[in-house]
Amino acid sequence: MVTRKHALLFFSKPPIPGSVKLRLTKEGGGPFTQTETAELYRRSMFDVAELCCLAMHDLEQENSAERAANANAPVQTYDFFVSTTPASNIDVMRQAFEEIGAWPRPFTYISDRGRTVGAHLDDAFQQLFDLGYDSVLCVVPDVPLLPREHVLNGFRWLQHLLEASEKGGIVQAPNQNGFAGLIGWTRTAEIDHYGVPDDEAGRPALDRYLERAVRKKIPFITLPPVNSWGDSNEFAQTTSLARAVQYSQQFQPDLYVPIRFLAWVDWRGIRVGAQLEN
Repeated sequence: MVTRKHALLFFSKPPIPGSVKLRLTKEGGGPFTQTETAELYRRSMFDVAELCCLAMHDLEQENSAERAANANAPVQTYDFFVSTTPASNIDVMRQAFEEIGAWPRPFTYISDRGRTVGAHLDDAFQQLFDLGYDSVLCVVPDVPLLPREHVLNGFRWLQHLLEASEKGGIVQAPNQNGFAGLIGWTRTAEIDHYGVPDDEAGRPALDRYLERAVRKKIPFITLPPVNSWGDSNEFAQTTSLARAVQYSQQFQPDLYVPIRFLAWVDWRGIRVGAQLEN
């Protein structure tokens, strides 16, 4: 019996004022205080984590049905890892998640190390591959409108690439600026994050990952872009889309609504116009 181990890597910082989304703070030219921005980040983090939990449950049910129909089908397992830095922040992250109650599945907390964002990502990926995982799919906290299908299809593609290609493969969904909102690959893919999020020329991560895949002839799967909210304009776009998703869910029940993110926006009375209003 073949067993394939898959890891969901939630790559995050603790929601501490002054350490997250500084371009949205008043000090960075944005509309919010550091405390407000940290709270918004915390809520977005919880929304994305919940969406990933729901998708992983769907994948487990899917695999159970597949194995019921075919006893020789591989066992697919899915584990959720929260990675943060430094190691002293593990307890901070654990407390942040546990203070709102029980989650649908267990989380394992790890710390990532490095001098750059790319090095931190490489370290987190390698820790999971060293634990025997066949694929890693990485998600970040600032994409509250990440479709559940992206997590489902991300892992489905990685499963397929493990079987179909000696070189494995890569799956990614860029944000609206071409940087990674979701990125993952198989253990067998000869690729890394080195210099990608930290490109000195400012080239989008999508271009850098693609260049490496083309050069090494590694299969490369692209999912539709997702919205992140790194500055005022992106926050406005995400807010407008979230409200549309909230209304549309009554007609499209499979949509996931980032209710914590929206609750804070509505509590603050924020309206999106030519400029943010509150």
